[in-house]
Amino acid sequence: MDLSLLYYGAQWLAGFIAFVTIWGWLPLDNWWVRGVEFPRIQIMVLGVIAWVSMLMFWPDWQLGQWLLFIALSLTLAFQLRMVLPYTKLWKKEVQNAKDKPEGQAHQLKIMVSNVLTPNDKTQKLVDLVNQRQPDILITLESDEKWEKALHQIEVDYPYTVKVPLDNLYGMHLYSKLELIDPKVKYLMIDDIPSIHTQLRLQSGRVIWLYCLHPMPPSPTEADKSTTRDAELLMVGKHIKDNDQTAILAGDLNDVAWSKTTRRFQRISGLLDPRIGRHFINTFHVKYPFLRWALDHIFHSACFTVVDIQRMPSIGSDHFPVMTTLQYEPEEASKQEQNAPTAQTEDIKETENKIEEGKKEGTKVSKEHAEEQADFS
Repeated sequence: MDLSLLYYGAQWLAGFIAFVTIWGWLPLDNWWVRGVEFPRIQIMVLGVIAWVSMLMFWPDWQLGQWLLFIALSLTLAFQLRMVLPYTKLWKKEVQNAKDKPEGQAHQLKIMVSNVLTPNDKTQKLVDLVNQRQPDILITLESDEKWEKALHQIEVDYPYTVKVPLDNLYGMHLYSKLELIDPKVKYLMIDDIPSIHTQLRLQSGRVIWLYCLHPMPPSPTEADKSTTRDAELLMVGKHIKDNDQTAILAGDLNDVAWSKTTRRFQRISGLLDPRIGRHFINTFHVKYPFLRWALDHIFHSACFTVVDIQRMPSIGSDHFPVMTTLQYEPEEASKQEQNAPTAQTEDIKETENKIEEGKKEGTKVSKEHAEEQADFS
C-alpha cells in the first residue's frame, strides 16, 4: 500500500470524524443535524481507526497534524462518553431482579415489534409470540393485514387496543393483563397515534403504560425532529407531574444517547434498563454495521430487570425486543438515586419544545391532510 495514501487518508478520516461530531452539536432540529446522533458507535469505530492510523506517522507531524489529532481525540472522548453507558463497563441504572419463590416474583414480559407494514411474514411474529409468551405485545407499523394475522393470538390476549393504519404509524397493543380505560391519543400530528392506558399487574398494583411511535427526522418523513422530541418530552413531563408509576415503550425513532432521550429521562425520572448492560440495537436488520437502538423501554424505579433480549428477525427492518421486568417496590428508593435529575434548563427547554412541537404538528397535520386529499 502507498504509505502517502494511508497518511493523507488517515488525516481525511480524522477531519471527517471531528467535523461530524461538532456538526451534531448545532442547536438545530433539522434532520441533517439530528441524524448524526444515531451512528455514534460507527463514528467511534471509524474514529479509532483514524486515531491509530495517524499515530503511525507521528514523527512526520507538523502543527496541522498535531491540532487535528487533538481535535480527533476530544471528539472521540465525547463519542465514547455517549456510548460507554450502554456497555457492561458502566454502573447499572437498574439492578438485576432478585430470586424469589414462585408466586412471589411478579414479573412482566413486554415485547416491542416494529413489524414493517409491507412485511408479509406475519406468521413469524405469531410463532414468536406463541413461543415466548410475553404478557404485553406492542406492534408498530401494523395495519389491517397485521391485525387480521394477529387475531389468532387473541385467545391468550383478551385485552387489546387496535389502531390499524396504512401510513406506517399503525399500532396494536395485546395484553394478558387487564387494561384499564385505554385511550388512543394523537399528541402532535393528527394521523400519528399513541396508546395511553393503565395496567393491572399480577400483584394487583395499577401502573401506567405508554406506547409511542413518533415521526422520525429524515429526508423522506419529517424535515425536523421537533414533533418527535416534543411528544416524548410531553409524555415524560406528564408522568412526572402526576407522580405516576409508569412504563414507556415503543419505537421512538431516536437513540438512547440523543440529547432529547437523555432530557426525557431527566424530566420523567424513568430508568433505562440498558445502561450498564448492552445496546440492544434493533435497526437495521439487513445492515449489521449500520445498527442502532430505536426500540426502547423506560420504567419507574419500582421495577428491576430479569432479562432484555433482542428477538430473531420476523422479516421486518427492526428486530423485536423483549424485556422482562420484576415488580420490586422495596427497591424503589434505592434505584431512584440512579435516576437522572432535571435541571432548570431542562424544564424550560421542555416547555419550549412542547410549544414548538404543537406548532410544527399543526403544520405537518395540514400537509398530511392535503396529501391525503390529493391522493383521494
